[in-house]
Amino acid sequence: MFFYILLFLGIIGTISLWWHWTARDRMKVTNLTGKYIFITGCDTGFGNMAAKIFDKKGFRVIAGCLTETGAKELKAVTSKQLQTVLLDVRDSDRIKKVAAWVKAEVQSDGLWGLVNNAGIMGLSAPTDWLDIEHFREPIEVNLIGLINVTLNMLPLIKKAKGRIVNVSSVGGRLAFSGGGYFPSKFGVEGFNDSLRRDMKAFGVKVCCIQPGLFKTSLSNPAKILEEKEVIWNKLPPDIKKQYGEEYFQKDAAKKQKLSKICLNKDISPVVQCMEHALTSLHPHAHYVVGQDAKLFWNPLSRMPTVIQDLLLMRNRVELAVSHTK
Repeated sequence: MFFYILLFLGIIGTISLWWHWTARDRMKVTNLTGKYIFITGCDTGFGNMAAKIFDKKGFRVIAGCLTETGAKELKAVTSKQLQTVLLDVRDSDRIKKVAAWVKAEVQSDGLWGLVNNAGIMGLSAPTDWLDIEHFREPIEVNLIGLINVTLNMLPLIKKAKGRIVNVSSVGGRLAFSGGGYFPSKFGVEGFNDSLRRDMKAFGVKVCCIQPGLFKTSLSNPAKILEEKEVIWNKLPPDIKKQYGEEYFQKDAAKKQKLSKICLNKDISPVVQCMEHALTSLHPHAHYVVGQDAKLFWNPLSRMPTVIQDLLLMRNRVELAVSHTK
């Protein structure tokens, strides 16, 4: 009898905690209409959708676009309140000018939200196919650019006691391919965590979004394959011999199969996480988004390396050099 009483109390306690957490998660910040939000990487993908949605919700969106075409197309489908600004996050001087312009725009209100969304994939290939320049560009955009934008906008965020939302990746928890993308995202995770702790005293909340594989221009399988093929065709004969002449085709087939299994076609869940991070009274420190991220990549990232290596190596093509042992 005592056991059943304890079991009943345990169930009631669990339900109560779940209900409390759910209610807490739904609590929203009031009076956000008209607040300023700056988003990078708004030409396409997550940033583009976020700019449109937040504009409709009454935020005063400042959308950073890489190209004039991207800015023009975004302006054509949004309200007059949304403003666009050309920004290449690799350009430090341009970042400073944009930050000064934003400061003049927001004035005493400060900046409620900064969404660091701009990013590129870069070349994804075995490490011994690459040179330092293949690593440099993703790190310059995804990490250095993100940090530079944040440092320049930080005084405005602190003034508003606002929010910083950094778009990382499950690739910031688990590196499953060679290239600069994964080191850049691991760096974003480190910067995000230290920034979150540094900003607590100022009432600024810092959140990190970790999407899985979503259908955007960044993860276009055809483009990734095309760039990889260019490198393959330029490899020295001895490297090609080590991998085997059939390696490229076999690897492409495996990657295509994995992409079909993991690819999330609807990108709106990522934007929903951005919205929660900007509007919730109690935003999450981390948002893991996408079925592949929740069911596979994130759990795998927490497992021992022997298990990680075993599962990830199953998706790799055996090299020709392996047969010579």
